[in-house]
Amino acid sequence: MSASAVATIDHKLTQLKLARIREVYGQWITHAEQQGMGYGEFLAELLAEEMVSRQENQIRRKLKAAGFPFAATLEQFDFALRPELKRAVMVRFFDSSFVEKAGSLILIGASGLGKTHLAVALGTKMVQLGYSARFVTAQEFANAVLSAPSRAEVARVLQPLITCDLLILDEFGYLSVEPRLGPALYELVSGRYQKRATVITSNKSLATWGDLVGGETALMMAIIDRLLHHGEVFYLRGSSYRMRGKEAVVVPPASAAPPAPPAPPAPDAGAAVGSMLGNEQAERR
Repeated sequence: MSASAVATIDHKLTQLKLARIREVYGQWITHAEQQGMGYGEFLAELLAEEMVSRQENQIRRKLKAAGFPFAATLEQFDFALRPELKRAVMVRFFDSSFVEKAGSLILIGASGLGKTHLAVALGTKMVQLGYSARFVTAQEFANAVLSAPSRAEVARVLQPLITCDLLILDEFGYLSVEPRLGPALYELVSGRYQKRATVITSNKSLATWGDLVGGETALMMAIIDRLLHHGEVFYLRGSSYRMRGKEAVVVPPASAAPPAPPAPPAPDAGAAVGSMLGNEQAERR
């Protein structure tokens, strides 16, 4: 093929935004000639290359938009360390039906048990299946809501979180107590209820969630009610995987602890009463 013909084809493919075909059509022409491919088969293979390329680019864009803090897969999660979680049960959430049925998943446990890993792995899988996802920490959510100067700005903050196919709200439990967060959180959960899937990770049990929004227990119960209607809760237990092999740094062995000082002699009853009265008088001052 002449240089002018190549230039013409490249120009037309660029105008048509067929970037992948532009990259590979020369190789496919050679392959087609060697294999004796017909025109129809040749065209089908070129179009398949373009489609695969566009799907891969779309996934990359969605992964970037999701804002995952790291890459994670279900295969990387060590279920042997978390026997309370069954892989056969957890894998059910990694199916498109979780999003299609607008399910909810709440993972509760101390830091370092793999809650965020599972959430990111689930979000990544949904993106690979073609859905949109957003990852946001509870503190990021709180900062965005509390810094919004008007009700219209709060609505603007909530809009992308309400409309994405899967929302992951991470570290729900590290919030500072702020009553204004309650209504915004309710609007977020209510807006997604029975429409879109939600995953929440928390270091606090459900019974204490009301404390996170200034003690608005009734409001939090309404939020939990919507999350649990089509959702499930899993409590993770055990020690932090980040601290494996480092326990002695946090809790020194008993042999390394300094000897306890000798106990002071017990005061007599009169001295004890005098001490109590003295403390009481000092407090009154």
